[in-house]
Amino acid sequence: MNALAYMAAEVPENPLIPPIPELVIGLIAFFIVFGFLAKKLLPNINKVLDERRKQIEGRIEEAEATQAEAQQVLADYRAQLADARHEAARLRQEAQEQGATLIAEMRAEGQRQREEIIAAGHAQIEADRKQAALSLRQDVGKLATELAGKLVGESLEDAARQSRTIDRFLDEVEAKAASDTTKAEAGR
Repeated sequence: MNALAYMAAEVPENPLIPPIPELVIGLIAFFIVFGFLAKKLLPNINKVLDERRKQIEGRIEEAEATQAEAQQVLADYRAQLADARHEAARLRQEAQEQGATLIAEMRAEGQRQREEIIAAGHAQIEADRKQAALSLRQDVGKLATELAGKLVGESLEDAARQSRTIDRFLDEVEAKAASDTTKAEAGR
């Protein structure tokens, strides 16, 4: 012990460098623990890490597949929406065309009915004018016959004579009115 104590007294100890026997024992223990860990624990750790990596990759692939499917559904939806818009525009155009056709038909029908009403009105006016002229002719003839009878002093009650006289008188009146109308038109 003397030699050891003497050596220990002569060499000052460095606190950063451990004694060699402790260093050798520590290295042997480290390699034993490192070997145990490398043999038993490291494969289990690698196995767990591989399983987690595979799960993550699987989830990424699933997410990519889901995203691709979502993109496809979105593209289909957009295509359907575009088709629906085109169909709506086509239906709107057809409705406008049908509306324009219907309006044109209704206008034509209204024009036809208006023409019929006007024609019926003209026909009614013409019939009323003829009836009024006939009635007026009879009344004027009757008055003319009575007046002529009073002027001549004899009775003009004979129907045939009365009819001839009335017709002759009215023909003269109409001829005079026609000649006056012709002169007025020529003067224009």
